[in-house]
Amino acid sequence: MKSLLRSSIALVSAAVLGAGIFAATAGVAAGKDRGPGQGPKASTAEQLYLDGVKDYGVCRGVDDDCYNDWGNGWTQGETKRILIWSRTGGPRHAHLGTQLGPGMNPPLNENNVAQASLKAWAEERGIAVDYTEDLASFTRLNQYQAVVFLSPTRDSLDDSAQTALMQYVRGGGGFVGIHNALGTEYHWPWYEGLLGGTNFFDHAPNRAGTVEVTNRKDASTSFMPKKWDFTDEWYNLYPFPSYVNVLLEVDEKTSLNGRASGHPGHGKEHPVSWCHYYDGGRSFVTSLGHEVALWTDASATNEDLFKQHVMAGIEGVMGVTPFCNS
Repeated sequence: MKSLLRSSIALVSAAVLGAGIFAATAGVAAGKDRGPGQGPKASTAEQLYLDGVKDYGVCRGVDDDCYNDWGNGWTQGETKRILIWSRTGGPRHAHLGTQLGPGMNPPLNENNVAQASLKAWAEERGIAVDYTEDLASFTRLNQYQAVVFLSPTRDSLDDSAQTALMQYVRGGGGFVGIHNALGTEYHWPWYEGLLGGTNFFDHAPNRAGTVEVTNRKDASTSFMPKKWDFTDEWYNLYPFPSYVNVLLEVDEKTSLNGRASGHPGHGKEHPVSWCHYYDGGRSFVTSLGHEVALWTDASATNEDLFKQHVMAGIEGVMGVTPFCNS
């Protein structure tokens, strides 16, 4: 299952005729259909999507021409700083614990294990961390090189916060979505694009499976064996991620995903982590991270690989390490 890129080989070329009629050239026809939601190689600002896949009205894909180096990425000598956002507008994952108090960096409760662990992991790497679930504190995002969405749910942002995130990303900011970041802001198409043109649909019961590395050139996967065991909810996604660099998949023969849910499953290619450029910024997304034990001192299978994967993804979108290599 070697789906290194969910975008096919050919570049898109087109001409705009009259009042917006698009004429495709032979370059589009040369593109290979590798599955649902997979179109020609990532577009630049001058290119158009002609394969029926949503473009969300922005430049997106694996081409760094879609990146705006406007000051929100990390530069040498600058303090490394991220914001962790875990506000829930609906059901709350156990690894988040009880709701956080108002303001920035409120006291953490003993059961806020994911926030506490991610903060500690970042600080181990010299990254300063702020965290909040307070909409009034979701401001001044330009002081961060990454904003990490840690399992928020449903309508996590209000209009002002949505605008703040959009402007931050457009300025070259880094976005990281962990686990249920795929299950929030369902009614905001721009955010769906930020996730890779996809959303959470459903999952079978939490269970063991085999993760397969589809790209070992990226910093977030270079240290991994080709296959490793892991336990998670194995999200089914819809639409299928498009114009992204898929890093990890789950072998559905081991996870049996789709058989116990309304979604038929993804079959041979079931992505669980990927990266891409979007509307000027960098985005790294993983559906992994459900197990509480991953975020505590308790033992979880290959928790060290998960930790390194998440932190390397964060450093990539920050610009500390090369981003989204393929």
